[in-house]
Amino acid sequence: MRHEPVIGLEVHVELKTKSKMFCGCSADYFGKKPNTHTCSVCLGLPGALPVPNKKAIEWCVMLGMALGCDIPQFSKFDRKNYFYPDLPKGYQISQYDEPFCLEGSVKLDSGKTIGITRVHMEEDTGKLIHESVNGEDVTLIDFNRSGVSLVEIVTEPDFDNTKDVIDYLKKLQQIARYLDISNADMEKGDMRLEPNISISTDGKLPDYKVEVKNINSFRFVEKSIDYEIKRQTDFLREGKKPTQETRGWDEAKQKTVTQRVKEEASDYRYFPEPDMPPISWTKSQISNLKSQIGELPEEKFKRFKKAYKLSDYDAEILTRERILADYFEETIILGKKHGVTPKQIANFIINRKIDIEKILPAKLIEQVISASKTDEISDETLRKIIKKVLNDNPKIAEDYGKGKDSVIQFAIGQVMYIIRKKIDTEILRKIILEELK
Repeated sequence: MRHEPVIGLEVHVELKTKSKMFCGCSADYFGKKPNTHTCSVCLGLPGALPVPNKKAIEWCVMLGMALGCDIPQFSKFDRKNYFYPDLPKGYQISQYDEPFCLEGSVKLDSGKTIGITRVHMEEDTGKLIHESVNGEDVTLIDFNRSGVSLVEIVTEPDFDNTKDVIDYLKKLQQIARYLDISNADMEKGDMRLEPNISISTDGKLPDYKVEVKNINSFRFVEKSIDYEIKRQTDFLREGKKPTQETRGWDEAKQKTVTQRVKEEASDYRYFPEPDMPPISWTKSQISNLKSQIGELPEEKFKRFKKAYKLSDYDAEILTRERILADYFEETIILGKKHGVTPKQIANFIINRKIDIEKILPAKLIEQVISASKTDEISDETLRKIIKKVLNDNPKIAEDYGKGKDSVIQFAIGQVMYIIRKKIDTEILRKIILEELK
């Protein structure tokens, strides 16, 4: 029988608003003393009423727009009811049937398009801390995170391999950072990943799914998906159906472990949040938010290639972070006055791994000009010499193909012997690797 993975993703992104989602407590909780950023609202005390954070809602909508979603003019908050120690109210304020953003998509490097089901707003929960106190294993609760603004992005089950999953997650992280709505730092819990995995048999859609909760790294999400694909496929080959459940990733054991039987939507008893009115948008408000988005990574990548005659490699590096892209363009403006080309600037930033927080654009131009006086050899000439060295020494390519990276240093030495000029060896290394590939 033919078994194919069916994977969907739920990603939670914490927004970097100054205050929490429904109260005025500081959202800057990371590393702070437990339970010092709390109030009657985020502790769920009787009589405390929520007030929605306008900035968080606007940022949620902007993220949805950046992902190609439709923005309904009417939306509302709902109560998601369940009991868990880190949920002080006994319910979470979230969104169910009328979220802020619907039906978007993300195009991957592989050419595949991943459907975005919804982008909605909710509040984060507290954090459970498992420790030993006086020789006894206990679970402590820190409510500093409780109520922090959280956006959930849900995809269609359009993935069938981990390479596409990682590509999507990196693009999502990059977009959140470009919009400057979240640091999306997974080590700090700003971005948490939850894959839903099942296996189709002979093209038939599965009637179950397994969710792996709260993963905080791309590497772990890849491992957990690979493990689940094997575990579930083994079950199906034995004629058994995998249990629909929620599992967690155990890095020490390199496996997923059962947490609880997976709930259905009806188990949460969703109903409209009675303490907050519905939210309506005018078309002009939506247009205004759209105008604030600016140039997104994919658009900037294409423009950099075309406007500055950069390779895919250079353009990808220079557009990874918006701050680096802005630095590069500011340096180009200064460079024009001194006859320094965008390609020279790109090579300098990439090959010398420039720390843009320490070197101002004007100083970088000085360094490029200074270096060019000792590097006066055209890129075309340099490539011709490198090709000659590789053709004259076929063992370089042969050994490199066997994983012997040390041959690159030999190739650099041969090129420099022919040039007999001072030149940046990092530039040489990069071009040699390009030619070898």
